[in-house]
Amino acid sequence: MKKLKILFIGLLSMSTVYAQDISDALRYSQSEIQGTARFRALSGAFGALGGDMSAVSANPAGSAVFSRSHASFTGSNVDVDHTAIYFGNANNSNESTFDINQGGAAFVFANRNSNSPWKKFTLAIAYDRTNNYNGNWNAVGVNNNDFVIVDNNDNELVPINSIANYFYQYADGVRLGDISLFGDEFIEDAYADIGNDFGFRHQQAFLGYQAFILDPNLDDDNNTAYNATNNVVGGNFNHDYLYASTGYNGKITFNVATQYEDNLYLGLNLNSHFIDYQRSTSLLEDNSNGGLITEIDFDNTLSTTGTGFSFQLGGIMKLSPEFRVGLTYDSPTWYTIEEETTQYINSNEADSDIGFIADIVNIYPQYKLQTPAKITGSLAYVFAKQGLISFDYSKKNYGNTKLKPESDFTGLNNSIGDVLTDASTYRIGGEYKHKQFSFRGGYRFEESPYTDGVTVGDLNGYSLGLGFNFGNTKLDLTYDQSERSFATPLYNVGLTDTATIDRTNSNITLSLSFNI
Repeated sequence: MKKLKILFIGLLSMSTVYAQDISDALRYSQSEIQGTARFRALSGAFGALGGDMSAVSANPAGSAVFSRSHASFTGSNVDVDHTAIYFGNANNSNESTFDINQGGAAFVFANRNSNSPWKKFTLAIAYDRTNNYNGNWNAVGVNNNDFVIVDNNDNELVPINSIANYFYQYADGVRLGDISLFGDEFIEDAYADIGNDFGFRHQQAFLGYQAFILDPNLDDDNNTAYNATNNVVGGNFNHDYLYASTGYNGKITFNVATQYEDNLYLGLNLNSHFIDYQRSTSLLEDNSNGGLITEIDFDNTLSTTGTGFSFQLGGIMKLSPEFRVGLTYDSPTWYTIEEETTQYINSNEADSDIGFIADIVNIYPQYKLQTPAKITGSLAYVFAKQGLISFDYSKKNYGNTKLKPESDFTGLNNSIGDVLTDASTYRIGGEYKHKQFSFRGGYRFEESPYTDGVTVGDLNGYSLGLGFNFGNTKLDLTYDQSERSFATPLYNVGLTDTATIDRTNSNITLSLSFNI
């Protein structure tokens, strides 16, 4: 009966304080090269080309380039390698998954009025997976940043290289009476009630206090000062931090496009976006520094779902039979997001009942996220039927990312404007045709969205592809790989030492396309 009560309380738990950070806002503002094998083989440099279902998602004018109705479907094997370096210790991990990441069709309607300058129009619908969140990494090492925070009276309060500092930072200034158990109150009930009444900060203070990591300076309900060095003695701390995530971003695109005269193509996309993201982190900390607390286990999970809307306007112009230019405007994406979290805390001195806290689900208030807009300019040169070369340049100011209602996220939105910046993306691709075969390759470079260029580094990627034309049906195969480094703090508060994460994303993609 007790567990049923815990679950019921957890499902009703509603925190009045948000716990989002900059990495959450950035995650849903970025996209990966996804889509058909041909699109990926040219590293996405399709803005001035069209004639491909994923090109339609990049520039809505691209569907008007089709001379006949067209459809394609794509599957991809995604292989992600992570190397996590933490205080000189490197640890490798790998994950491989298979996804159906693209599908769509474009329907071409020719204008039978030969006197009209509008030659045709197209209607298309397409699904594209825009980002894949599957991945895990494990940071293991000895944190030897042996310092402690001291107050004005030179009293030691907390070692900065222990997870104890996380709980101390949240507890400092919190009233003891607000994070204490009352009478025979269950610890999980108290955790849920504190979330309802006070929010995330008080819950973290409660966890540190109830796990005997923190001690109040005074045994008084009005006490607001705490220390950890009575129980967690400074020195070296062994950390084993595991990060695991699954999920994806995707969009369904409704497209309309038209051809004017022989040289101008115009298009509009209306996009419906969706988010499904799951993340878990686990920290095992132990030490032999001589204090009361020698082992701490701290786990967190996050479940995020969301829906959004955006639109795109695009055009392609043939300046000559060989030379084409393209221009695309991607509006912001306006998301509505819902999040749930769970937490678990334990230590070698904690009461065994503390484990029931893991059954409480914190349901956060729904919030809005507005991602930044993007502008893309494109050039392409087509060598008759022998091949082509194409170049795309995009610019996006990540500092314009906003969470709403803005009155609830003033501090975070200000930080986003200070920490994130505008970033450029360069893509180049080429294709050479010989009889029924097409040989393709591409390269892309994406600048860091962070002003420091380190928290998330620059991205480099390349691609190689092969296509075979059966006539009305085409089969395309592509291999692409990208690399990016991250300097990721274990936590955004308290224990902010970073692990350097080198991520390599490799994909093998197979597409089948055909005229309808």
